[in-house]
Amino acid sequence: MQIKNGIWAIYVVWLFNISAIAGISLGFEEWFVTKTPLNLIISSLLFFLVFPVDNTKKGLIFGLLWFGGMFAEWIGIHYGILFGTYSYGANLGIKIDGVPVLIGINWALLTFITARIAQYLNKNSILQIFIGASLMLVIDFFMEQSAPRFDFWEFQNDVVPFKNYVSWFLIALLFHGVIKWTKITGDLRFSIHLYAAQLLFFVYFYIWF
Repeated sequence: MQIKNGIWAIYVVWLFNISAIAGISLGFEEWFVTKTPLNLIISSLLFFLVFPVDNTKKGLIFGLLWFGGMFAEWIGIHYGILFGTYSYGANLGIKIDGVPVLIGINWALLTFITARIAQYLNKNSILQIFIGASLMLVIDFFMEQSAPRFDFWEFQNDVVPFKNYVSWFLIALLFHGVIKWTKITGDLRFSIHLYAAQLLFFVYFYIWF
């Protein structure tokens, strides 16, 4: 059942992200960055409660997108086909054959919340898919800039290849097509705040640090 008036969840999301920005900026980078898995787990739990993921269909689709994200990343790190040559660092938690479990969760979570934002921004089904995928591409661009610094992942020669963004966008299009086909929707306010909080974190470190 959806938690009504999830404003408290929004406060928690912003508290964690603003605290991380402040803490890292003040010189406590190692302590805060190593807590990234905890931040992602809490954000995911709040998402499940407030969005919410409260029926079998939503649960199955979330699981499908988790698996799809994990599989795409597995192909990426082992064969360099989709995103280029890269590997994951130590700060994203438990891995399955080199791919952090939380990466798959983040793929699914981002798809759900950007799809909800896209549903609000435009009523055309095709445009919703493209808007949602574009929102995912925007946040990926800024994540890529800080990922090596925070030991999330790192590309060969510290260069993010263009095909990384192309593959991200195409996979995001596919995932958003699944959301549109299954008619999944959820809490708009929480989706906006969770997306904005994550985006602010990476934009901040891209611009000032």
